[in-house]
Amino acid sequence: MIPIAWQEIEALGLGRLTRGRDEGEILAIGADSREVGPGDLFVALNTGVMYVDEANARGAATLVPGDQHAALAALASLVRAKSSARVIAVVGSTGKTTTKDMLGALCSAAVPTVYPAESLNNEIGLPLTVCMLEPDTEVLVTEMGMRGPGQIAELCAVARPQIALVTSIGPEHLELVGSVADVAAANAEAIAALPSGGVAVVPAGVEELEPLLDRTDVEILRVDPADARIDGNQAELRIGDETLLLTVPFTQQHLAENLLAALAVYRALGLPLDRVDEGAARIRLSRWRGDQIELPGGGFVVNDAYNANPASMRAALLDLSARAHGRRRVAVLGEMAELGRESARYHSEIGALVAETVDVLVAVGASARGYLEPGVPEMHACEDGDGAGDVVGGLVRPGDAVLVKASRAVGLEGVPDRIAKLAEAWSAS
Repeated sequence: MIPIAWQEIEALGLGRLTRGRDEGEILAIGADSREVGPGDLFVALNTGVMYVDEANARGAATLVPGDQHAALAALASLVRAKSSARVIAVVGSTGKTTTKDMLGALCSAAVPTVYPAESLNNEIGLPLTVCMLEPDTEVLVTEMGMRGPGQIAELCAVARPQIALVTSIGPEHLELVGSVADVAAANAEAIAALPSGGVAVVPAGVEELEPLLDRTDVEILRVDPADARIDGNQAELRIGDETLLLTVPFTQQHLAENLLAALAVYRALGLPLDRVDEGAARIRLSRWRGDQIELPGGGFVVNDAYNANPASMRAALLDLSARAHGRRRVAVLGEMAELGRESARYHSEIGALVAETVDVLVAVGASARGYLEPGVPEMHACEDGDGAGDVVGGLVRPGDAVLVKASRAVGLEGVPDRIAKLAEAWSAS
């Protein structure tokens, strides 16, 4: 982290501060007492107050904030003010984390780059990401989640991005924002926050987003998903007048589209296209976002259990069907959360697609019963992730093509592990 003088932190008046063994400068800020030491500031978040003494015994300075969100924002703003890095805000309804992972990998091959592991995209994770800035950082890739109007604007006030990347617009958090048009408006807060001369990279032809792209003092770059194609692990991406062929660690079409958007930002940064191959080789996607497990007999399991909304569910089902190539198609699908009054309709629409793309369906959760359509040859329903694991244990066969996807609250991430153990038994027999 960019060093901060102890006196600068004291002057913020954020709460109860305790000096560490090296309080001249703070060299890192963290919220895990097990990972701090001399020169670090441990910020006690939530139950972290129980571990203040432990952190102090490790030599770290400690802060018990009066308002933890305001304290993190103030600390991150202090660090951000000391950095000349170019900052990207990745927002959108789907694909934020994978696009952030891809963009961070691409940029890190060319210049000193900071980007977070996993999905640190809220009022805690975003400031902690900004606090990772180093003196030599040239690019900071941030992810910003949206759970209501104003949230992205608040995060942008801390990170102060010069580039905004909107991955997609679709039904998400409708219980909180109301409509897809409201989703677009909330995500467009990242574009409104850009300074004059900034750049917005957006998906082409999104009806709800287009009216919000009216700033004449920023550059608007539209990305067309049709300019991304994938064959096996070979992605063909057309960006401007350039066509790039990249070897990538995934095979899904929707991930190739995410990579195209990341590449558009990379190009807007003016980074060298001759380093893109190296950057693509560095891509490591966050867990539970399209992870693939190979099964005996040529089968596979796609673990996409971190999140789900209608757009991402549709993309995952179409990908499963396209890659099955004669395999039995098994989908373990949990409900999609926070879809508001139209939840039943959205689940029913996905059910119609399931009937076209899946041979065996395991529907998990009450709302997921909307997926059950007469056209699916074999269907099962269960209440939770444990029940789904039991059903799948007696269902999946070697050679199957399996998709596991749901909103995070359903807890399906353990189902692919259950299938992997079955695969080990098949291989041993």
